[in-house]
Amino acid sequence: MRLLLINGNTDATLTMRMVQLARATAGEGVQVDGATARFGAQYIASRAAAAIAAHAVLDAYAEAFAARGEPDVVLIACFGDPGLSALREIASVPVTGLAEASILLASALGERIALLTGGAAWVPMLAEFAAGMGFGQRVLVRAVAATGEAMARDPDGAVAALAAEARAAVAEDGAEAVVVGGAGLAGLADSLASTVPVPVLDSLACGVRFALALAARGARPRPAHPAGEPSAVSGIGGALAALLCGGRQTRAERS
Repeated sequence: MRLLLINGNTDATLTMRMVQLARATAGEGVQVDGATARFGAQYIASRAAAAIAAHAVLDAYAEAFAARGEPDVVLIACFGDPGLSALREIASVPVTGLAEASILLASALGERIALLTGGAAWVPMLAEFAAGMGFGQRVLVRAVAATGEAMARDPDGAVAALAAEARAAVAEDGAEAVVVGGAGLAGLADSLASTVPVPVLDSLACGVRFALALAARGARPRPAHPAGEPSAVSGIGGALAALLCGGRQTRAERS
């Protein structure tokens, strides 16, 4: 099985780190390939950057598809899942993202879920994402002051602040499960789990496990809206233009 991990940030070093962590979670028999956004923010921290990243994620998928063929499943390795619905529209394999996978898996552990990330701008963005999934009444979002980019540079220094915020989510908001979410925070959940009285989940590990479960079942979540007829496009990468214009063979058509 082959999993394509797409980092919507332009930091290739972060992609490599997430690929290594994803391989450890996936275990033997799963090939994890990484793809990094060719344009946009080095680390997404605003609505504008997230909007650009949605395009960059589609572009990265198209480039990877053209170079290596279609994977078995795709994981958007950004906590806001930029481009999730759009990528589902053009891919013929299952697609999920860190936020979606984390919320769905955490929902099995408790009624009240805390999403914990870096950077205040993500609080309303993630709250809106959860509401769009139908979890608005169950999900609360908290953020530490440091951005995910800063925490990726100093993961050890981030643990104390994250742990304090996680405990506050339990004590003040009644959280029954905490998700430590974001590309830059990948791998940190285990470091604070022993100090938090409820389950603490890592968004990347959730994403990998959920993606593989979808692939094993052959499940392909339906796009929110049906795809329109292909139309001519301009000013974008050639591989993405080909996909948008219908110039591709799906896995089913090739077999």
